[in-house]
Amino acid sequence: MELNMKLKTGLFLLLSLMLAVLFLVPPAAAEKPLDVEEIVRRANLAAYYAGDDGRARVKMVITDNQGRKRRREFVILRRDEKPDGGEQEFYVYFRRPSDVKGMVFMVHKHIGRDDDRWLYLPALDLVKRIAASDKRTSFVGSDFYYEDVSGRGLDEDTHKLLKSDNEKLYLVECLPKDPASVEFSSYKVWIDKKTFMPIKAEYLDKEGQLYRRVEALEIKTIQGYPTVVKSRVENLAAGSNTVSEFSRIKYNIGLESDIFTERYLRRPPRQARR
Repeated sequence: MELNMKLKTGLFLLLSLMLAVLFLVPPAAAEKPLDVEEIVRRANLAAYYAGDDGRARVKMVITDNQGRKRRREFVILRRDEKPDGGEQEFYVYFRRPSDVKGMVFMVHKHIGRDDDRWLYLPALDLVKRIAASDKRTSFVGSDFYYEDVSGRGLDEDTHKLLKSDNEKLYLVECLPKDPASVEFSSYKVWIDKKTFMPIKAEYLDKEGQLYRRVEALEIKTIQGYPTVVKSRVENLAAGSNTVSEFSRIKYNIGLESDIFTERYLRRPPRQARR
């Protein structure tokens, strides 16, 4: 009897200690909330750094304010330097229609300084350097900008977390550090909390009016990476929009660095032509 009492007492004390630990010590899952810079960093990785490299076929439909449509079809290649979040190379080869066929847009994305951008115009057999001041101009007549292809540098804006939905989204406000270099006064980005994929961005003009919206219309998981497969950019001031659909997406295909050099502007590699 005395032994049983001792066992019961010991079990009671052990249970009491376990309950005290559960109530007094924060659970491991209750991690420290992420600061806004870490949220933005992860969103940048999700949007632009899936895998070590990648390839996609893109069909773009541009609709003006009278409902008239123009189409573009191109292949985009991307290669990352290590580590993730660092420098990148992009190569865009236009397949259709005939007036842009053979045109190439290439970007060397840098961290902490302006990107290098080239445009090859086959009709003129001309390689044109795109100035840093032109990065927020129309990409081949669409509502996308040249800057949208490779993404905006994180150090070009200051970031503020406006809202953190407990289950789904972060809402981040971005203010340009050099307001004179851009056409917007600020923009907001909605970021999925689970995947860190940006799902919407809205831009305000210098008067504080909403004039541009970028949205991910469809996201799929491809080779383990959340991937935008359909997106739309709206120019609310002009009444136009551009929808892009991505297909034949593949990551980690082993792209060589020499593809992303000027000599391949006139001679597209097989990875871009197929």
